[in-house]
Amino acid sequence: MSLPSVPELPGIGRRENLRDRIRDAVRAAIISGELRPGVVYSAPALGAQFGVSPTPVREAMLDLVKEGLVVPHPNKGFRVTEVSDEDLDHLAAVRLLIEPPAVRETVAVIPDDDFPALRRLAQDIVDAAERGDLVGYVEADHVFHLTLLGYTGNPFLVEVVSGLRSRTRLLGLTPLLHSGRLVRSAAEHHELLDFVEARDPVGAELMTHRHIGHVRGLWAGGGRGPR
Repeated sequence: MSLPSVPELPGIGRRENLRDRIRDAVRAAIISGELRPGVVYSAPALGAQFGVSPTPVREAMLDLVKEGLVVPHPNKGFRVTEVSDEDLDHLAAVRLLIEPPAVRETVAVIPDDDFPALRRLAQDIVDAAERGDLVGYVEADHVFHLTLLGYTGNPFLVEVVSGLRSRTRLLGLTPLLHSGRLVRSAAEHHELLDFVEARDPVGAELMTHRHIGHVRGLWAGGGRGPR
């Protein structure tokens, strides 16, 4: 039986750490649904898509095995793990406990001089949406939120949230993209920064809560609206 074809994924170019870049790109492709749950993908096929040899792809995939995102199949490749609706509900519930109050905490400590860089990170999400690049969208979203949470000064919190976000699935991004709503959703990140820059901790916390509701609802493809 032939293995499934690999979807169009963005090239990763020349990077300082090739393994990390491949790992991040594949993780984003899994979260966005570009790499489908339950499907086995081979390292040579993914390597050809990225324009690299299979070796760094295998190394990156082994990192994702540790994260629980893929399962190795000897002599075949790596199967993307499936996540149940119940698991997604549990993930969202934990994120709602952690992220909104953490963002509220950052409002008072982010230096004014850092906002231009944060705005650029937010715009990276919008730009990816406008390009129709779902993998780039997920990657940029990941970087933005973890950078924002980094201002708590708590690396353990950032690590936990990173793991929770990696296990999330956003299979509803494709319909949002086709309907033209993904760009509007991406703009929420600028709205969140508006509250943070205005030093409005309550608004920032509520906006983060709304954002996570979208992740579990419309963006997950579950047919639910925001909570």
